[in-house]
Amino acid sequence: MKRNSKGFTLIELLIVVAIIGIIVAIAIPNLLNAIQRAKQRRSMGDIRSAATAVEAYAVDLNRYPPAAGSYDLPFAMGTSTMATMATYISPTYIKSVPRADGWNSWFIYTTDTTGSAYIFASGGKDGTVTVSAVGSPKGPTTDFNADIVYSNGSFLQWPEGVQR
Repeated sequence: MKRNSKGFTLIELLIVVAIIGIIVAIAIPNLLNAIQRAKQRRSMGDIRSAATAVEAYAVDLNRYPPAAGSYDLPFAMGTSTMATMATYISPTYIKSVPRADGWNSWFIYTTDTTGSAYIFASGGKDGTVTVSAVGSPKGPTTDFNADIVYSNGSFLQWPEGVQR
């Protein structure tokens, strides 16, 4: 009697499922990390775009657009959103002002009391801005929850390297 066995055995199928499971276990954390890094980069790009418009406004009017709140030395950060500033620079200097970061939390924009300096900030993944003194550069961070802070033409705190 001739046996015609077509198909796969149960052990062969289990081995294939195990291999696929191992590949997925490796790929999912890398995918999630890449998504968070993309949100950081998008937030940084949006901050740069808004800052370019603010700088163009300052060239024309010799002061930065006012914010709903202000800060004093040593740069204690307020909690002003970009809504007030957006009315000054849109649509003349930028078509639409990005108001939310990659995690859908509001950007923070504030100026000093004289209008000669400004700060943009994103709260990062957790959405809360925890920077209390942004006058001195903090440098690169390796935490998705760390704030992204931009002031007067440069980032004071930004993501870099492997993120946790």
